[in-house]
Amino acid sequence: MKSFTVDPRPPAYLSLSEKQWDEKITKAWELASPCLLCPRHCRVLRFQKSEPPALGVCKTADKAIVSSVGPHFGEEPPLVGTGGSGTIFFSYCNLRCIFCQNYGIAHLGEGRVVSDEELSQMMLRVQEMGCHNVNLVSPTHVVPSILAAVKMAAKQGLKIPLVYNTGGYDSLETIRLLDGVVDIYMPDMKYGEAAPAKEFSLAPDYPEVNFAAAREMHRQVGDLVTDRNGVAVRGLLVRHLVLPDGMAGTEKVTRFIAKSVSKDTYVNIMAQYRPYYQATGHPVLGRRVTAREYRDALDIAQRAGLTRVQAL
Repeated sequence: MKSFTVDPRPPAYLSLSEKQWDEKITKAWELASPCLLCPRHCRVLRFQKSEPPALGVCKTADKAIVSSVGPHFGEEPPLVGTGGSGTIFFSYCNLRCIFCQNYGIAHLGEGRVVSDEELSQMMLRVQEMGCHNVNLVSPTHVVPSILAAVKMAAKQGLKIPLVYNTGGYDSLETIRLLDGVVDIYMPDMKYGEAAPAKEFSLAPDYPEVNFAAAREMHRQVGDLVTDRNGVAVRGLLVRHLVLPDGMAGTEKVTRFIAKSVSKDTYVNIMAQYRPYYQATGHPVLGRRVTAREYRDALDIAQRAGLTRVQAL
């Protein structure tokens, strides 16, 4: 796999002016109520006080819900380094994947409501713990809170890269709003075809939306680059989980990345699929991926011309 190494650079968000921050935060609030943050465009009035509160697919109102915070050593090597990736797991999700391995968090909402100020302190805490980055897991539906928190944390000394760790179902408008804020984008690219995306994640437009978002992410941050210690400082990192019977559409996904994003995109082809949640006993997804299926996926990525494939 090719190695791309540069000297460290300061996080993008440290260059934003007060006016730019205010414009982004105001726009994020406008997108969130009626909610247009994600491609579902459910138009729920999330920030309007009501009893019971108005909730869309993400089941989140005006504040983020956080499940856990702390160093994580199971992420990709360029994120982990020696100090770990500073993960902040947000509860709920804008996808409804029937095989979700974190369904307790993403579907059941395990976690607690936090203010934007509390969220900013969490970011500072993982930095103090020696983590190399702030890794925002499932962030799409809480972008307004994230922007407000990063602004506050930056004023108090936050200076490590931001990782936008998403399921890949992100609207272009929201991703464009994050230009100049996010340093490292890490989207899933789950499906190459609409039918599996509809059946397994209730998102038939996932491939179209996901491909457009990945292109915009790369436009903003480029290929993944690291510091002299091999720790990521900026760029795009893609995850592609191999599913049984080719349901992930690996050929179409990898061909798109190579032709329309960059052959030098860092792509993690993942073999760890297990039948969690509603996939248990499913006629297609109710089994693990075979060694042959995984080798075939790696071969497909190589034939597509990708030069930085990580096998995990």
